[in-house]
Amino acid sequence: MSELPLTGGCLCGGVQFEVTEEPLTAGYCHCTRCQRRTGTAASAQARVAPGSLRVVRGQELVREWAPPDRGWPRCFCSACGSALWSRSPTESDVFSVRLGTFDRDPGLHPQYRQFVAYAAPWEPLPDDGLPRYDERIPS
Repeated sequence: MSELPLTGGCLCGGVQFEVTEEPLTAGYCHCTRCQRRTGTAASAQARVAPGSLRVVRGQELVREWAPPDRGWPRCFCSACGSALWSRSPTESDVFSVRLGTFDRDPGLHPQYRQFVAYAAPWEPLPDDGLPRYDERIPS
């Protein structure tokens, strides 16, 4: 595990955050919503412990888009557009932070692939040995 707190931020540096506890799990999401949120075939993200994410600079730049079907709202920097994290629609202190926003290796690498039934046809799923789930990873 990396030294805590883990730090990170957006592309322009306007938003900076820290995670004060070890991330709980990490995975790739191949749902079409994540594809459009990130502009990539999958979103690599880490679920962080409730209450462990803290914005240390640029809170005023953080914007949120909530999907109409009560899915996880997407949070991003309003200055540069960087995708930062998603927030649980039912638990306000539960977040999934995009792995690419951390300043250094968070020490937890993706452990699964979910929503592979919706994987982008233009990027084949790699043969990486990770468990695959057609829909959401079972709780």
